[in-house]
Amino acid sequence: MYLDHMLEGLDYICLKGEIHSNITELVYDSRKVVPGSVFVCISGAVSDGHSYIPQVVEKGAAAIIIEKDVELADDIILIKTDNTRKALAYMSAAYFGHPARKLKTIGITGTKGKTTAAYMIRSILEKNGRKTGLIGTIETIIGERSIPANNTTPESYVLQQTFATMVEEGCDSVVMEVSSQGLMLNRVDGFMFDYGIFTNLEPDHIGEHEHKDFDDYLSNKRKLFSQCRVGLINIDDSHAEEIMEGHTCEIETYGFSEKADLIASDVQLVRRPGFLGVSYKVKGLMNLDVEIDIPGKFSVYNSLCAIALCRHFGVELRDIKKSLEEVKVRGRVEIIPISDKFTLMIDYAHNAMSLESLLTTMKEYDPKRLVCMFGCGGNRAKGRRYEMGEISSKLADLTVITSDNPRFEDPQDIIDDIIIGVKKGPGKYVEIINRKDAIKYCIDNAMEGDVIVLAGKGHEDYQEIKGVKHHMDERELIQDILEGK
Repeated sequence: MYLDHMLEGLDYICLKGEIHSNITELVYDSRKVVPGSVFVCISGAVSDGHSYIPQVVEKGAAAIIIEKDVELADDIILIKTDNTRKALAYMSAAYFGHPARKLKTIGITGTKGKTTAAYMIRSILEKNGRKTGLIGTIETIIGERSIPANNTTPESYVLQQTFATMVEEGCDSVVMEVSSQGLMLNRVDGFMFDYGIFTNLEPDHIGEHEHKDFDDYLSNKRKLFSQCRVGLINIDDSHAEEIMEGHTCEIETYGFSEKADLIASDVQLVRRPGFLGVSYKVKGLMNLDVEIDIPGKFSVYNSLCAIALCRHFGVELRDIKKSLEEVKVRGRVEIIPISDKFTLMIDYAHNAMSLESLLTTMKEYDPKRLVCMFGCGGNRAKGRRYEMGEISSKLADLTVITSDNPRFEDPQDIIDDIIIGVKKGPGKYVEIINRKDAIKYCIDNAMEGDVIVLAGKGHEDYQEIKGVKHHMDERELIQDILEGK
């Protein structure tokens, strides 16, 4: 491929060399440079690609893309642009043949709900005969293959490579989670989404290596709606109007508000032996009754946005209803049906905000007792431990404190920190350092009508101890406990 073709759509200056030159490979990792390749210098939080230019030249790179001034005496093509991350995204799209143009692309952004909404959308579209890829926090799905995720939104090169693989394997659609980091770091530049979805916005991901403040977080989320053709917006969210500022797409709304284009009403919590769910009516652009076995008001929002999206694909009402009745999301309010006497679930809630939301939702089902088992990650801010402990003690009748990913910390030290927070609330607590033993305690001591939440691990199937990830899947632990292992 010619370098000038790869750079189409970008503003740049050619400082040296002939831009209409054939390039063998596109590379942004200096270790992967081969003769004739173009190397894109990415300025990262840990390392700066510009510092590897001497090694890249020695390996035979034909061209280098920079955003900083460098001295380069060698006979090599040198291109300067304002943002090499953006350059990588545009170049990757061209390098892989603009695969997004051959797919119906659906991007979901928001603080919560992205993962569940993505699985709901994929479930409906797949059952309607559309082979749909998925890219998200848990995994990337291409046909029958599942690839564990490293980032919610992959680097732009990996994203375009994934799109190309999906096209090769017969996918005609893809639904993906679009994180604020992905938008900020230009990972989804270089193509136009067919549909963008906004779920909600709450203060999160604000810190030294993420967003400097809430305004920065919001402004990055907003970018999606200048990069899609149709935007589907949760109109009930207090930041909805701000998200839509400057949008260039057609807008539709969903929510409980009568102002919404697609409205949820008559919400009923559904509880049967070993089952928690929700039912509601949809009116406005569509009219149907819905029941799903994922509990809580947030499940209404997630399913409603899936319905709003699938309307554009011409999915029959009966197919939408059937798909939503059957959808399961690993580690997201995932009910493990082991008894009709009590409800046991696994959820990824791993910070104060998500734990409070989850436990508040569970209390609405009026359980005999609400039991919350969780731990906190090692080598992370202690404040999170105090907050989660206090929230659990205020909302749950019993808190079972255990180990999560201790990393390089002593698990008991983490538990001691959590207890400081727990003691600020009225709930009872026990501490059981071994996670399997803690789960067994919850099951063995369950009372009829209890709701038991195993929080923090969700879809994760490992426990990280002293830099080593050991296999640990809570579903397998539950099965071992039931079998007496």
